[in-house]
Amino acid sequence: MTSPSLIPPELAAKFPADRPTVGYGVHRVVGLETEFGIHAPAHPEASHTVLSLELINAYGHKLASEGTHVASTEWDYEDESPLSDARGWQMPRSIAHASQLTDQPMINDSGQEVHMLVNLILPNGARFYVDHAHPEYSSPETTNPRDAVIWDQAGDRIAQQAADHIAASDGAPQVLLYKNNTDSKSVSYGAHENYLVARELDFDELSDHLIGFFTTRQIITGAGRVGLGNLNQQPGFQISQRADFFEEEVGLETTIRRPIVNTRDEPHARPDAYRRLHVIIGDANLSQYSTWLRVGMTSLVLSMIELGELPMVELAEPVKALQAISHDPTLQAQVLVNGRGWLTALQIQRIYQQAAQDYLDRYEITDAQSVEVVNAWAEVLDLLEHDPAKLADRLDWVAKYQLLNGMRKRHGLEWDDAKLAMLDLQWADLRQDKGLYYTLVNRGAIRTIATEDEIRHAMHHPPGTTRAWTRGRLIERFGAHLAGVSWESVLIRPFRQGPIHRFTFLEPLAATQHDHRNGLLEPHQPQLSLEDTPTNRAEIAQLLELLQPYRVTTD
Repeated sequence: MTSPSLIPPELAAKFPADRPTVGYGVHRVVGLETEFGIHAPAHPEASHTVLSLELINAYGHKLASEGTHVASTEWDYEDESPLSDARGWQMPRSIAHASQLTDQPMINDSGQEVHMLVNLILPNGARFYVDHAHPEYSSPETTNPRDAVIWDQAGDRIAQQAADHIAASDGAPQVLLYKNNTDSKSVSYGAHENYLVARELDFDELSDHLIGFFTTRQIITGAGRVGLGNLNQQPGFQISQRADFFEEEVGLETTIRRPIVNTRDEPHARPDAYRRLHVIIGDANLSQYSTWLRVGMTSLVLSMIELGELPMVELAEPVKALQAISHDPTLQAQVLVNGRGWLTALQIQRIYQQAAQDYLDRYEITDAQSVEVVNAWAEVLDLLEHDPAKLADRLDWVAKYQLLNGMRKRHGLEWDDAKLAMLDLQWADLRQDKGLYYTLVNRGAIRTIATEDEIRHAMHHPPGTTRAWTRGRLIERFGAHLAGVSWESVLIRPFRQGPIHRFTFLEPLAATQHDHRNGLLEPHQPQLSLEDTPTNRAEIAQLLELLQPYRVTTD
């Protein structure tokens, strides 16, 4: 059987036969993760872990009250392997930081398993759960930057709806959520990206080419931050929220000794065909435009690396360069590039953008999304060089800088003034009637990519181009009969009795909406109850038959 591919056959025929690739242009399987900051103003001493648990359970309660059976679904940990290193070894559990053990249920301070809901697998195919001390939304798998933006934005709305559901209860404390990356007190939390790349691509080649790109893309994708240093040791404004928290060039960790390129080898897909590149260096973007470019540019770079066509930019000291670039919002900082001399981040990004344009021209790639990203990339670099303020309608860090620097000058404030730190936090507030970012959106001062209708739809429906379609539709339609779910597996126990049927979806481009056109999983159908009737048994039989190609075992 031929494996599904995003690459049109006529384009695949042009690619070098000795360079396997699983994407083209901006098109490849991608998913985004956001760890939200969380705070209860009336109870500043409250545990963030407990608050996160309450948030997840609140959304579970909201869904249950609306008739969705997602609250009964458990996460299937069997296929998790967070300590596998892409460089060919396994980190011993004995030396792993607790935050890396994502393949086991949550344990409380007494060593007992937590029995509150810590995982929700949602009808839109996403995962909403507690990742140690933060609520996290992991989007469903998508196949292009625009869809990545839509389902990422849906996650912001889902998280805020959970907080609103808590606030609606009599006497409940207010819980505030922030889409940012640091509490400015030494703690940083992530906004991760996940891209599938060809397994045969040499990992050292991949990482060597990515370091220069990841170090400099922040001038477009940074979220902006008041304060310099991981403890805000110095006053000032910097481009990236995350730059000060990175210490290594390449490594497996995600919360300590953070590396620019993460080596986790946990594909959540066919391990013979795919590697999942787990990117931890990105900022949490509220701007849809920044997120769109972040995914689009990175996808283009990966497409070029897979074909062996990305120019090499080797930074002499990547970690120092990362922080030097972030600390200079004038974009004049120069970093040493081996064999090329001293260059600014702008000059380095122009190398990548020109390579992307040449790549599209060489292979005659003319699809709208790829062309739009490459053109927007060029336009943004031109404006950053000649008139950065004009990007206040598109880029997070520029918009935030314009707003805060304007206030600073009007009121004669220094960058270490507490008012500016508070505004920095208020920028990231997810409440659409309070957050400064949303205030600008509501005024029409910030460009958006997705429509409100698209975002609302994505809160409840999965993307149709990946296996997320089947996952989300199973949860919505047959949630009461599911015994477990993960990115690549579904466990079905009909009527919660008898054997468990395990199905695996290792190919992310299979089990899509196109693959299931018999009507059983189509939207706007009633959920199948646990009532053991001939009609319901007939539907379960149809479901098991539909999923037969993905069957593994009956336990």
